[in-house]
Amino acid sequence: MTLAFQDAPANQDPPPFYIQFLPLIVIGFLFYFILIRGPRREQQKRDDLLKSLKKNDRVVTIGGIIGTVANVSADGKEITLKVDDNSRIKFLRSSIQQVTNGNESEESAKKT
Repeated sequence: MTLAFQDAPANQDPPPFYIQFLPLIVIGFLFYFILIRGPRREQQKRDDLLKSLKKNDRVVTIGGIIGTVANVSADGKEITLKVDDNSRIKFLRSSIQQVTNGNESEESAKKT
């Protein structure tokens, strides 16, 4: 009686070192692009947005206050928002969430 396993060579060489670690390297690249590069790109866009703020830009703060930039301090860290005719509020530049246009609010009002 012969066994089917006798035909196979008994002493096979293991795969090369780089082939064994190839899946780990691929996973490392995926983690880099998903977990590191994506948020870094988002942060760069936000930094560019905050650096480009200028007078008369309509903005929304992280607290939801909508106003117009009335003044940017000399050091660039504080922004004064004109919320109403007689009310102005000072904010840190980092508290600005987004820059909006007056046209966007008019278009959304027309759709509803």
